[in-house]
Amino acid sequence: VQLQASGGGLVQAGGSLRLSCAAFGVAFSRNVMGWYRQAPRNQREMVATITSDGSTNYADSVKGRFTISRDNAANTVSLQMNSLEPEDTAVYYCNIVGPFRDYSGRYYRENDYWGQGTLVTVSS
Repeated sequence: VQLQASGGGLVQAGGSLRLSCAAFGVAFSRNVMGWYRQAPRNQREMVATITSDGSTNYADSVKGRFTISRDNAANTVSLQMNSLEPEDTAVYYCNIVGPFRDYSGRYYRENDYWGQGTLVTVSS
């Protein structure tokens, strides 16, 4: 499996960014996908999740500002981030929620795999 996140960068407070994540080597459409973030000196936290049929869940801190979406045909999951705040500064990761098996048959427990994240920096 490979998860490749992109779209991070430097933005001023109040601005917007759109993150994308491409998944390879796994039955993408069957899995719940999520965006997570880790700020310096903080633990990694869930930002948003989306089920295979599009049901979403958000952390309270991003509700009304962030929108998660997915394209099962393209094996991608995106995170539209609006009204960004300095507190949103973190490395953002996409991941498959829960245990899964990739196309090679390898079994991953929840959080066994983390792809390379993308850095989002929000200046005040």
